[in-house]
Amino acid sequence: MLLTALRADARLAEWLRDLEHEGAPRAEATLPDSDELPDVLLDLSIPHEHINELVALGAELAADAEAMTLLARCVGRLVRDMGEIGKAWEPPVFPVSAGALGRCFPLYVFIAALPYVRGYHQERGIPDDVSRRTLADLGRHVAVHHRRFGTPGLLFPWWISLHFRGELYQLGRLQFQRARLGRQTGRAVAEAGFGLRHGDPCLSLHITDFRGPLSPSACDRSLALAREFFDRHYPDERHEVAVCHSWLLDPQLKRYLRADSNIIRFQDRFELADEESTPDDSVPVGFVFGDPELPVETLPRRNSVERAVGDHLRAGGHWYGGHGWFALPSG
Repeated sequence: MLLTALRADARLAEWLRDLEHEGAPRAEATLPDSDELPDVLLDLSIPHEHINELVALGAELAADAEAMTLLARCVGRLVRDMGEIGKAWEPPVFPVSAGALGRCFPLYVFIAALPYVRGYHQERGIPDDVSRRTLADLGRHVAVHHRRFGTPGLLFPWWISLHFRGELYQLGRLQFQRARLGRQTGRAVAEAGFGLRHGDPCLSLHITDFRGPLSPSACDRSLALAREFFDRHYPDERHEVAVCHSWLLDPQLKRYLRADSNIIRFQDRFELADEESTPDDSVPVGFVFGDPELPVETLPRRNSVERAVGDHLRAGGHWYGGHGWFALPSG
Protein backbone atom coordinates (compact mmCIF):
# COMPACT_ATOMS: atom_id res chain seq x y z
CA MET A 1 0.00 0.00 0.00
CA LEU A 2 1.26 3.46 -0.91
CA LEU A 3 0.43 5.11 2.41
CA THR A 4 2.23 2.39 4.37
CA ALA A 5 5.46 3.17 2.55
CA LEU A 6 5.03 6.91 3.09
CA ARG A 7 4.31 6.61 6.82
CA ALA A 8 7.47 4.53 7.29
CA ASP A 9 9.50 7.62 6.30
CA ALA A 10 9.64 10.19 9.13
CA ARG A 11 9.77 13.19 6.81
CA LEU A 12 6.87 11.98 4.68
CA ALA A 13 4.86 10.97 7.75
CA GLU A 14 5.10 14.58 8.91
CA TRP A 15 4.02 15.77 5.45
CA LEU A 16 0.99 13.49 5.60
CA ARG A 17 0.04 14.77 9.06
CA ASP A 18 0.28 18.34 7.78
CA LEU A 19 -2.14 17.53 4.96
CA GLU A 20 -4.50 15.71 7.32
CA HIS A 21 -4.60 18.66 9.74
CA GLU A 22 -6.22 20.71 7.00
CA GLY A 23 -9.34 18.59 7.43
CA ALA A 24 -11.41 17.14 4.63
CA PRO A 25 -9.97 17.41 1.10
CA ARG A 26 -10.70 20.85 -0.37
CA ALA A 27 -11.24 19.55 -3.88
CA GLU A 28 -12.86 16.59 -5.52
CA ALA A 29 -10.43 14.29 -7.28
CA THR A 30 -11.48 11.67 -9.75
CA LEU A 31 -9.45 9.83 -12.33
CA PRO A 32 -10.57 8.82 -15.80
CA ASP A 33 -11.32 5.12 -15.98
CA SER A 34 -9.15 2.64 -17.84
CA ASP A 35 -11.06 3.24 -21.07
CA GLU A 36 -10.74 7.04 -20.96
CA LEU A 37 -7.29 7.45 -19.41
CA PRO A 38 -5.26 6.53 -22.53
CA ASP A 39 -6.79 9.43 -24.47
CA VAL A 40 -6.12 11.83 -21.59
CA LEU A 41 -2.50 10.69 -21.38
CA LEU A 42 -2.00 11.04 -25.12
CA ASP A 43 -3.53 14.53 -25.05
CA LEU A 44 -0.86 15.41 -22.48
CA SER A 45 1.86 14.07 -24.81
CA ILE A 46 2.74 11.16 -22.53
CA PRO A 47 5.02 8.87 -24.59
CA HIS A 48 3.14 5.94 -26.07
CA GLU A 49 5.41 3.34 -24.50
CA HIS A 50 4.24 4.34 -21.01
CA ILE A 51 0.49 4.36 -21.62
CA ASN A 52 -0.25 0.75 -20.64
CA GLU A 53 1.79 0.95 -17.44
CA LEU A 54 0.19 4.24 -16.41
CA VAL A 55 -3.31 2.92 -17.08
CA ALA A 56 -2.59 -0.11 -14.89
CA LEU A 57 -1.15 2.06 -12.13
CA GLY A 58 -4.17 4.36 -12.39
CA ALA A 59 -6.48 1.42 -11.75
CA GLU A 60 -4.34 0.40 -8.76
CA LEU A 61 -4.55 3.93 -7.37
CA ALA A 62 -8.31 4.17 -7.90
CA ALA A 63 -8.80 0.94 -5.93
CA ASP A 64 -6.91 2.30 -2.90
CA ALA A 65 -9.32 4.48 -0.90
CA GLU A 66 -6.58 5.90 1.34
CA ALA A 67 -4.40 6.81 -1.61
CA MET A 68 -7.35 8.47 -3.36
CA THR A 69 -7.94 10.61 -0.27
CA LEU A 70 -4.29 11.64 -0.44
CA LEU A 71 -4.77 12.42 -4.13
CA ALA A 72 -7.73 14.68 -3.31
CA ARG A 73 -5.73 16.50 -0.64
CA CYS A 74 -2.87 17.07 -3.09
CA VAL A 75 -5.22 18.31 -5.79
CA GLY A 76 -6.69 20.72 -3.27
CA ARG A 77 -3.22 22.05 -2.44
CA LEU A 78 -2.36 22.34 -6.13
CA VAL A 79 -5.42 24.31 -7.22
CA ARG A 80 -5.72 26.43 -4.09
CA ASP A 81 -5.05 30.10 -4.96
CA MET A 82 -5.16 29.21 -8.66
CA GLY A 83 -3.41 31.84 -10.75
CA GLU A 84 -1.57 33.51 -7.88
CA ILE A 85 2.17 33.90 -8.36
CA GLY A 86 4.60 32.05 -6.14
CA LYS A 87 2.30 29.49 -4.53
CA ALA A 88 3.17 26.40 -6.53
CA TRP A 89 2.60 22.91 -5.13
CA GLU A 90 5.89 21.46 -3.88
CA PRO A 91 5.42 17.75 -3.14
CA PRO A 92 8.23 15.75 -1.56
CA VAL A 93 10.03 12.98 -3.39
CA PHE A 94 8.52 9.63 -2.50
CA PRO A 95 10.89 6.83 -1.44
CA VAL A 96 11.80 3.88 -3.65
CA SER A 97 9.76 1.70 -1.28
CA ALA A 98 6.63 3.45 -2.59
CA GLY A 99 7.17 1.60 -5.87
CA ALA A 100 6.05 2.59 -9.34
CA LEU A 101 2.83 4.12 -8.02
CA GLY A 102 4.79 6.37 -5.69
CA ARG A 103 7.11 7.39 -8.52
CA CYS A 104 4.17 8.28 -10.74
CA PHE A 105 1.80 9.64 -8.10
CA PRO A 106 2.32 13.32 -9.07
CA LEU A 107 1.20 12.47 -12.62
CA TYR A 108 -2.19 11.44 -11.31
CA VAL A 109 -2.45 14.59 -9.21
CA PHE A 110 -2.06 16.65 -12.38
CA ILE A 111 -4.52 14.47 -14.28
CA ALA A 112 -7.11 14.77 -11.51
CA ALA A 113 -6.57 18.55 -11.46
CA LEU A 114 -7.32 18.96 -15.19
CA PRO A 115 -10.96 20.09 -14.74
CA TYR A 116 -9.83 22.90 -12.42
CA VAL A 117 -7.02 23.98 -14.75
CA ARG A 118 -9.22 24.00 -17.81
CA GLY A 119 -11.89 25.90 -15.91
CA TYR A 120 -9.35 28.58 -14.98
CA HIS A 121 -8.12 28.77 -18.56
CA GLN A 122 -11.68 29.21 -19.80
CA GLU A 123 -12.33 31.97 -17.26
CA ARG A 124 -9.25 33.81 -18.51
CA GLY A 125 -10.13 33.18 -22.14
CA ILE A 126 -6.93 31.22 -22.76
CA PRO A 127 -7.03 29.83 -26.33
CA ASP A 128 -7.42 26.07 -26.55
CA ASP A 129 -4.17 25.64 -28.49
CA VAL A 130 -2.14 27.52 -25.84
CA SER A 131 -3.80 25.52 -23.08
CA ARG A 132 -3.11 22.23 -24.86
CA ARG A 133 0.55 22.96 -25.62
CA THR A 134 1.19 24.29 -22.14
CA LEU A 135 -0.25 21.26 -20.36
CA ALA A 136 1.46 18.90 -22.84
CA ASP A 137 4.75 19.85 -21.21
CA LEU A 138 3.80 17.18 -18.67
CA GLY A 139 4.51 14.56 -21.34
CA ARG A 140 7.83 16.18 -22.22
CA HIS A 141 8.93 15.91 -18.61
CA VAL A 142 7.90 12.25 -18.53
CA ALA A 143 10.17 11.80 -21.57
CA VAL A 144 12.99 13.58 -19.69
CA HIS A 145 12.55 11.16 -16.79
CA HIS A 146 12.57 8.21 -19.18
CA ARG A 147 15.73 9.46 -20.87
CA ARG A 148 17.52 9.41 -17.53
CA PHE A 149 16.01 6.43 -15.75
CA GLY A 150 14.16 4.37 -18.37
CA THR A 151 10.84 4.66 -16.53
CA PRO A 152 7.89 7.06 -16.47
CA GLY A 153 7.89 9.65 -13.71
CA LEU A 154 8.66 13.30 -13.00
CA LEU A 155 11.98 14.68 -11.84
CA PHE A 156 10.53 18.01 -10.70
CA PRO A 157 6.78 17.86 -10.00
CA TRP A 158 6.87 21.36 -8.48
CA TRP A 159 7.89 22.73 -11.88
CA ILE A 160 4.89 21.22 -13.65
CA SER A 161 2.63 22.74 -11.00
CA LEU A 162 3.42 26.15 -12.54
CA HIS A 163 1.78 25.01 -15.79
CA PHE A 164 -1.26 23.63 -13.96
CA ARG A 165 -1.78 26.73 -11.82
CA GLY A 166 -1.82 29.38 -14.54
CA GLU A 167 1.64 30.71 -13.80
CA LEU A 168 3.44 29.48 -16.93
CA TYR A 169 2.49 29.21 -20.59
CA GLN A 170 4.10 27.72 -23.70
CA LEU A 171 4.05 30.34 -26.45
CA GLY A 172 5.98 29.12 -29.45
CA ARG A 173 9.58 28.12 -28.73
CA LEU A 174 9.76 29.69 -25.27
CA GLN A 175 7.89 29.32 -22.03
CA PHE A 176 6.82 32.44 -20.15
CA GLN A 177 6.32 32.40 -16.41
CA ARG A 178 4.40 35.15 -14.65
CA ALA A 179 6.94 36.16 -12.05
CA ARG A 180 8.27 39.03 -9.96
CA LEU A 181 11.57 40.86 -10.18
CA GLY A 182 14.21 39.62 -7.76
CA ARG A 183 16.41 41.99 -5.78
CA GLN A 184 19.45 42.03 -8.08
CA THR A 185 17.48 42.10 -11.30
CA GLY A 186 15.02 44.63 -9.91
CA ARG A 187 17.91 46.91 -8.96
CA ALA A 188 19.43 46.61 -12.44
CA VAL A 189 16.10 47.37 -14.12
CA ALA A 190 15.54 50.40 -11.87
CA GLU A 191 19.04 51.71 -12.55
CA ALA A 192 18.30 51.50 -16.28
CA GLY A 193 15.51 54.01 -15.85
CA PHE A 194 12.46 51.78 -15.74
CA GLY A 195 9.87 52.61 -13.13
CA LEU A 196 10.07 49.11 -11.73
CA ARG A 197 11.60 47.59 -8.63
CA HIS A 198 11.99 44.36 -6.68
CA GLY A 199 8.67 42.54 -6.49
CA ASP A 200 7.08 44.08 -9.58
CA PRO A 201 5.68 41.77 -12.30
CA CYS A 202 7.88 40.46 -15.08
CA LEU A 203 7.95 37.51 -17.47
CA SER A 204 10.56 34.85 -16.76
CA LEU A 205 11.75 33.06 -19.92
CA HIS A 206 12.45 29.32 -19.96
CA ILE A 207 14.05 27.28 -22.72
CA THR A 208 12.83 23.71 -23.06
CA ASP A 209 14.49 20.79 -24.78
CA PHE A 210 12.80 18.70 -27.50
CA ARG A 211 11.50 21.92 -29.08
CA GLY A 212 13.85 22.51 -32.01
CA PRO A 213 16.50 25.19 -32.50
CA LEU A 214 16.61 28.27 -30.30
CA SER A 215 16.74 30.43 -33.43
CA PRO A 216 16.38 34.22 -33.35
CA SER A 217 13.27 34.01 -35.51
CA ALA A 218 11.66 31.47 -33.17
CA CYS A 219 12.46 33.68 -30.17
CA ASP A 220 11.11 36.78 -31.92
CA ARG A 221 7.88 34.94 -32.70
CA SER A 222 7.54 33.78 -29.09
CA LEU A 223 8.09 37.29 -27.76
CA ALA A 224 5.46 38.69 -30.11
CA LEU A 225 3.02 35.98 -29.04
CA ALA A 226 3.76 36.69 -25.38
CA ARG A 227 3.14 40.41 -25.67
CA GLU A 228 -0.27 39.85 -27.26
CA PHE A 229 -1.16 36.95 -24.95
CA PHE A 230 -0.43 38.63 -21.61
CA ASP A 231 -1.87 41.99 -22.66
CA ARG A 232 -5.11 40.21 -23.53
CA HIS A 233 -5.42 37.59 -20.79
CA TYR A 234 -3.65 39.33 -17.88
CA PRO A 235 -4.43 43.00 -18.52
CA ASP A 236 -4.27 43.70 -14.79
CA GLU A 237 -0.53 42.94 -14.75
CA ARG A 238 2.19 45.20 -16.14
CA HIS A 239 4.81 43.19 -18.01
CA GLU A 240 7.52 45.52 -19.26
CA VAL A 241 10.60 43.35 -18.93
CA ALA A 242 11.61 39.76 -19.50
CA VAL A 243 14.13 38.00 -17.28
CA CYS A 244 16.05 34.77 -17.53
CA HIS A 245 17.97 32.84 -14.89
CA SER A 246 20.04 30.22 -16.66
CA TRP A 247 23.47 28.77 -17.34
CA LEU A 248 22.79 29.79 -20.95
CA LEU A 249 23.65 33.34 -19.83
CA ASP A 250 27.11 32.34 -18.57
CA PRO A 251 29.48 34.70 -20.48
CA GLN A 252 32.05 31.90 -20.72
CA LEU A 253 30.01 30.35 -23.52
CA LYS A 254 31.31 33.09 -25.82
CA ARG A 255 34.75 31.51 -25.58
CA TYR A 256 33.47 28.35 -27.25
CA LEU A 257 30.52 29.26 -29.48
CA ARG A 258 30.41 31.40 -32.60
CA ALA A 259 28.98 34.90 -32.30
CA ASP A 260 26.19 33.96 -34.73
CA SER A 261 25.24 30.78 -32.86
CA ASN A 262 21.68 30.58 -31.55
CA ILE A 263 22.77 30.49 -27.91
CA ILE A 264 25.03 33.52 -28.16
CA ARG A 265 22.40 35.47 -30.08
CA PHE A 266 19.92 34.55 -27.34
CA GLN A 267 22.46 35.69 -24.73
CA ASP A 268 22.93 39.00 -26.51
CA ARG A 269 19.30 39.91 -25.96
CA PHE A 270 19.96 40.35 -22.27
CA GLU A 271 21.58 42.85 -19.98
CA LEU A 272 23.41 40.79 -17.38
CA ALA A 273 22.23 41.81 -13.91
CA ASP A 274 24.17 39.30 -11.85
CA GLU A 275 26.26 36.12 -12.05
CA GLU A 276 26.31 33.24 -9.61
CA SER A 277 29.52 32.86 -7.65
CA THR A 278 28.91 29.21 -6.85
CA PRO A 279 29.35 26.81 -9.78
CA ASP A 280 26.65 24.34 -10.71
CA ASP A 281 28.07 22.09 -13.40
CA SER A 282 25.25 19.56 -13.06
CA VAL A 283 22.68 21.87 -14.67
CA PRO A 284 24.31 22.21 -18.12
CA VAL A 285 25.40 18.56 -18.05
CA GLY A 286 21.85 17.45 -17.30
CA PHE A 287 20.31 19.77 -19.87
CA VAL A 288 22.73 19.00 -22.71
CA PHE A 289 23.43 15.31 -22.09
CA GLY A 290 20.29 14.17 -20.22
CA ASP A 291 21.95 13.06 -16.97
CA PRO A 292 23.69 15.47 -14.55
CA GLU A 293 25.71 12.64 -13.02
CA LEU A 294 27.52 11.53 -16.16
CA PRO A 295 31.30 11.39 -15.69
CA VAL A 296 32.93 14.40 -17.32
CA GLU A 297 35.45 12.28 -19.18
CA THR A 298 32.65 10.36 -20.95
CA LEU A 299 30.70 13.36 -22.24
CA PRO A 300 30.37 13.16 -26.04
CA ARG A 301 31.47 15.90 -28.45
CA ARG A 302 28.88 15.52 -31.22
CA ASN A 303 28.07 19.21 -31.66
CA SER A 304 29.34 22.64 -30.67
CA VAL A 305 27.32 22.87 -27.46
CA GLU A 306 28.40 19.42 -26.27
CA ARG A 307 32.00 20.30 -27.04
CA ALA A 308 31.70 23.62 -25.21
CA VAL A 309 30.18 22.17 -22.04
CA GLY A 310 32.38 19.07 -21.87
CA ASP A 311 35.68 20.60 -22.96
CA HIS A 312 35.33 23.43 -20.44
CA LEU A 313 34.76 20.97 -17.61
CA ARG A 314 37.56 18.66 -18.73
CA ALA A 315 39.90 21.67 -18.70
CA GLY A 316 39.06 22.22 -15.03
CA GLY A 317 36.52 24.99 -15.55
CA HIS A 318 33.04 25.38 -14.11
CA TRP A 319 29.71 26.71 -15.30
CA TYR A 320 27.71 29.41 -13.53
CA GLY A 321 24.16 30.64 -13.71
CA GLY A 322 23.51 34.10 -15.10
CA HIS A 323 20.65 36.49 -14.39
CA GLY A 324 19.65 38.78 -17.23
CA TRP A 325 16.84 41.02 -18.39
CA PHE A 326 15.65 43.03 -21.38
CA ALA A 327 12.76 45.33 -22.18
CA LEU A 328 9.85 43.59 -23.84
CA PRO A 329 8.79 44.95 -27.23
CA SER A 330 5.82 47.28 -26.98
CA GLY A 331 2.48 46.03 -28.16
